Amino acid sequence: MITITKNEEVVLDQIKIYIIEYPEGVPLNVLRKDLGFHEYDLVQILEELQGKGLAIFKDNKVILSESEKEVNTVNSKKDLEELELNQKEKDSYKLIQQLVDDKNLISKYTLEGHLLYGDLEISNFRMYHIILSLQNKGLLKPITKDDGEYYLLVE
Repeated sequence: MITITKNEEVVLDQIKIYIIEYPEGVPLNVLRKDLGFHEYDLVQILEELQGKGLAIFKDNKVILSESEKEVNTVNSKKDLEELELNQKEKDSYKLIQQLVDDKNLISKYTLEGHLLYGDLEISNFRMYHIILSLQNKGLLKPITKDDGEYYLLVE
């Protein structure tokens, strides 16, 4: 599922309307005049849609991509970032479940290493935010043992 903002949805809907009239690609000027967006903002939105695989923006013309993807709409970019962070939390939790030993423990440094340098490639700030969020939700608990610092996965 692809998540887009309300503005991206408005632009995408206009493209769907105009593509019948402009099968070779809807000109940027037509969209700009109809939607009333500043050209810079419209180009940013079209590039976002292209990055998400929903449209192809080239030579100041835009066409729809031929894939049938399920689209979810959120109100703003902030909501979109929050949704993505929640997805990173879920992915991190799944990773932790795979990494814990038979006592549901994982070394603090092992966990941080996997989050930073593993498949998720989470930034340093986001990693600590995710770990703190999981602790606040009662899913992860910091434990200090004689041989180092660990996290206990609470299930």
